[in-house]
Amino acid sequence: MQPDLTSARIEGESEAALQDELYRLKATDGLPVILPTEERVAEMLEMAAMAGYDADLILGEVGPNMGEATVEKVAINAVMAGCKPEHFPVVIAAVMAVCDPRMDATEFQVTTHQVAPMLIVNGPAIQEAGIASGFGALGYGHRANLTIGRALRLCLINLGGVWPGESAMSLLSQPASIAYCLAEDEASSPFPPLHTTLGFEAEQSAVTVACVGAPISVILRPSPDGSPVAERMLQVIAETIANVCHNNATAYSGSIVVILNPDHALTFAREGYDRDRIMDELLRRAVNTADKLSWARMEGPPADPERVVPAIGHRDNLLVLVAGGTGVYTTVMTSWGGGPHGNAHVSREIVFSDACEVVIAE
Repeated sequence: MQPDLTSARIEGESEAALQDELYRLKATDGLPVILPTEERVAEMLEMAAMAGYDADLILGEVGPNMGEATVEKVAINAVMAGCKPEHFPVVIAAVMAVCDPRMDATEFQVTTHQVAPMLIVNGPAIQEAGIASGFGALGYGHRANLTIGRALRLCLINLGGVWPGESAMSLLSQPASIAYCLAEDEASSPFPPLHTTLGFEAEQSAVTVACVGAPISVILRPSPDGSPVAERMLQVIAETIANVCHNNATAYSGSIVVILNPDHALTFAREGYDRDRIMDELLRRAVNTADKLSWARMEGPPADPERVVPAIGHRDNLLVLVAGGTGVYTTVMTSWGGGPHGNAHVSREIVFSDACEVVIAE
């Protein structure tokens, strides 16, 4: 039985004509899309129904246009992005996260900076949806990562009402503005899964959305004689975060993401560093002097040139996880930090089924 869809229809003489019409309507990201036929949308909605989401349920409003993100409209964008039905619960959770006022979606959509919402997936959803966490997880070749990230972007376009140079004013933007999604490599990590540090149980699935800049590769080589390297690694990562060219060097708000590759994570663990200790050290080390910042930003001489200015506003601004292939590169994504809520990250549970276990007493 087909659902009674309420969204507007478009018609065309051919698939090519429909693709052109969607682009003319500014309803795509510039790439060809999967046409959202009723049958394809129905498959998405069937998956949503299994998780307890009705088609007309409003997940939130997407700024700046404050378009209502109904499950039906999100399903249409997920189809267009190329998602499979098993990807849809992750998309739903990500849209709910972006609609949270703490994400400052209106502000990050219209800023001149080049931030984009990155999705970090944890828990059983990694296997359920087939999300990659290893080599090239933020690049090509991973259908779930790319289509889930792209579905969120299409929702930001079609429900948020933005378009480059008109309302989306990023001066150059970045490729990750099309799709920015990966899973944490929980199996290779010596630390507890990220979502367990954010209030979830290990058996739950969650997506954490952080609006960040492009990935910055940080080279951290092992020592040739096997001597400890964690101190050096921490200092290099901290200096990358605190670089005076980044917004957070003076704004010190917004989310900062550090993705340790498995080799680097194991090195930290062997030298006695857990996630909490790594975070504490980065908070302490990612700093600048007031004099250095005033010089870089062409400001007047500070009253106290040696005053220490943190690049990480507080501990909750920092996300540390494990992903990517093994090797010598760890990755840092710095923040924008604008908006009334400081462009915080938000997590939401991913639900695949609302069925409860029935226990029959003997």
